[in-house]
Amino acid sequence: MSDIVTNIIKLRSQIPESVRLVAVSKTKPVNQILEAYNAGQKCFGENRVQEILLKKDLLPSDIEWHLIGHLQSNKVKYVVPFISLIHSVDSFKLLSSINSGASDIKRVVDCLLQIHIAREETKFGFTRKEIEEMVLSAEFSNLNNIRICGVMGMATYTSDIKQVQKEFRYLTECFNNLKRVYFISNPFFKEISMGMSGDYKIALNEGSTILRIGSLIFGER
Repeated sequence: MSDIVTNIIKLRSQIPESVRLVAVSKTKPVNQILEAYNAGQKCFGENRVQEILLKKDLLPSDIEWHLIGHLQSNKVKYVVPFISLIHSVDSFKLLSSINSGASDIKRVVDCLLQIHIAREETKFGFTRKEIEEMVLSAEFSNLNNIRICGVMGMATYTSDIKQVQKEFRYLTECFNNLKRVYFISNPFFKEISMGMSGDYKIALNEGSTILRIGSLIFGER
């Protein structure tokens, strides 16, 4: 049994069945992704549009591709035909571009709203106030080809467990507030994408429903 298969089995034993595992395959070759696929892993996350496009046609068609990295509006048209979930929607402009591209091909694309929860200013994401203002706008209500399925966040890169815990807890609070006030009648609004290889146990304790894990599956980059 390969290390990749062993790693997936070990992770699954630690993750509730209700939590989705996204295997982050960025920079990893097709043969390693296929190993994970053959071990039953059907959901993979990539940061870059170009990399997904290079890999997807070389791999089984039932793979569920998630875009987890920053997405530029001019790249949207390349992913809307097949992407399963876009985690990293961080502006109304991007949401509008996804809606427009999906409308052109008569598809509804699932999206998560990325919320800025980290100390680092370099990380992307809405503030909670920006989301609240956006969802109340007439322009938002006209987006018929996107489906908001929840929120996503990236914690500060730090060894301070309490800081990470605080940020994940805040993301869950944002989710609960948005669900209660704005998405109460939306059954699809149920996902909290948070937690990576170094902090997934904290994320699980704080309510994560989707984990994005790379190095614990494929090894260090």
